[in-house]
Amino acid sequence: MSSSLSHVDCPLLPLVGADVTVPLVDGRVVRHVNLDGAASAPALVSVAERVNAVLPWYASVHRGAGYASQVSTALYEQARRAVGAFVGERSGDVTIFTRNTTDATNLLAGAVPGRVLVLDVEHHANLLPWRRSLGGCEVIGVQPTVAASLKALASALSSRQVALVAVTGASNVTGESLPLDALVDLAHRYGARVFVDGAQLLAHRGLSLAESGVDYVAFSGHKLHAPFGAGALVGRGDWLEGVEPYLAGGGAVRRITEDEVEWTDGPARHEAGTPNLIGAVALASAAEALSSLPPERVAAHESALRSRLVEGLADVPGAEVARIWTDSAEPIGVVTFRVEGVDPGLLAAFLAAEHGVSVRDGRFCAHPLLDRLGWGEGAIRASVGVGSQAEDVERLLDGVRAWVSGERSAEYRREAGVWVVANDPRPTPASLDVDRLVATAAACAPVGV
Repeated sequence: MSSSLSHVDCPLLPLVGADVTVPLVDGRVVRHVNLDGAASAPALVSVAERVNAVLPWYASVHRGAGYASQVSTALYEQARRAVGAFVGERSGDVTIFTRNTTDATNLLAGAVPGRVLVLDVEHHANLLPWRRSLGGCEVIGVQPTVAASLKALASALSSRQVALVAVTGASNVTGESLPLDALVDLAHRYGARVFVDGAQLLAHRGLSLAESGVDYVAFSGHKLHAPFGAGALVGRGDWLEGVEPYLAGGGAVRRITEDEVEWTDGPARHEAGTPNLIGAVALASAAEALSSLPPERVAAHESALRSRLVEGLADVPGAEVARIWTDSAEPIGVVTFRVEGVDPGLLAAFLAAEHGVSVRDGRFCAHPLLDRLGWGEGAIRASVGVGSQAEDVERLLDGVRAWVSGERSAEYRREAGVWVVANDPRPTPASLDVDRLVATAAACAPVGV
């Protein structure tokens, strides 16, 4: 292990499944290294414990006279307050529970009273929904520098009426971001509001609406180590009060007759149907756990791991790390790379089958950005965070170096467009008996590296 990583040899927070083992094609069983948290992050142990404590009280929210229902309602509203506090909710802001960031963005898109501006660096969830807004969406091409990109946004804002500027809090491809203080000042100068897609950002860095001036933020539990099907939209309530509910149904109605409907106010207006109590509790628990860590400690932990990964890749022949801007601040713990002449899907399959490392390959639901970078054929993404440790990074680097040097134990072929191990001796996931696999792995020889 690199001496530079000696102080990050343990996770900051324990994760469910941190000790799970996986079989390799050579017969060994190793600890699973999950570097795909940018897609879906494993649950925090504290989140799972909180969910288990709440489950016995699970009942109807807002609609029952029974004691369990009253407890469930109290838990749900308590979770709402905790989630709002997590992002610095202001007086007058609303916290609406959704399914995920995509759901939250679509909700707001139906309420925006005019044109939306976005850069083409965005995840599809922060590109496609804005076409629903009253004034439609205009996509601005990103520039090589942060300064030039802000100038392009300023030009667009000064030449037409814009209601909202939608930006990523941190790119799901490179981990980079525009400076929010400068962006908020710019947008507000021209009378536009700011929406931040916090899906990637909030598992790594804090955001306060009150302190930053950001008007709206959306995020997902499954990226915040709370994979129980909840997300949130938090921000100014006026636009959301003046529109038809995002979902029409029970709970969103104050009164209904054959001829007319009177919708309720507040978050309930957009939370029709039975609320996801467990998801809301899980999201709140994750928010509290992440907020309990000193920000400087999280940043130092992540910076050391990310720097080691980038430095290690720099020593691999043909490896290249993606960047959007030449002058951006240090990214969060997301690293996207490619190795010249190597299909990203093939390398990802090799890393999983022969090194027990999970990464993401493809275009990461950010096709315009990958095309602009000239990486339209895809790449590999590895992400580190509060649950990562030094050994995870070193295992990935060992695997990439092994591929480049030709150290391979298996043959690979494409099936239905996906790379798989030819004659794979491991259990087939499609027919997996999880209980049997867990028992087998536990009985195996000591875990390797």
